[in-house]
Amino acid sequence: MQVDLHDAKTNLSRYVEQALDGEDVVIASAGKAMVRLVPVDEAPRRRELGFLQGSAVLDCDLKAELLL
Repeated sequence: MQVDLHDAKTNLSRYVEQALDGEDVVIASAGKAMVRLVPVDEAPRRRELGFLQGSAVLDCDLKAELLL
């Protein structure tokens, strides 16, 4: 299905639901296709905190360097 940009702005939630149901929704301006609404295949990957923990080694005494 191809919809006009103005209509897509007015009824975006309806077209998103249709795209989630598997329908091909194309948004056009002046009859020229611009974008296609498609569902996201997977959930975004969660960030893993501390994945570099222990990989950096500090081999100097910072307190001694600052007290000079």
